[in-house]
Amino acid sequence: MADPKGTPPAPQPEPQPQPLAERLKDWLDGLLVANVFLVIGAALWFGLAVVLHSRGVEAPLHLFERLWQPLFLPAISLLMAAAIVSGVLGWWRRRGQR
Repeated sequence: MADPKGTPPAPQPEPQPQPLAERLKDWLDGLLVANVFLVIGAALWFGLAVVLHSRGVEAPLHLFERLWQPLFLPAISLLMAAAIVSGVLGWWRRRGQR
């Protein structure tokens, strides 16, 4: 669309596709954010299940125990591994800047 003076607008540059490494990093960052919320939710669920267990309601704690091995343990392991890798990479970068 031309402006009132009749000059055409400047052409907009086409967006460049992201490199594969950047897309992979963005996807991994999203996965780790979802994982953090899963671990926080699991901790809240466990706390609530313990309180309910003390009041005689066993179902939430039993379900938590059933999901511990296939869901919560890998999520916590992934979170800890990501923290360790992040720390090591930060240390490596600082070491390389000296």
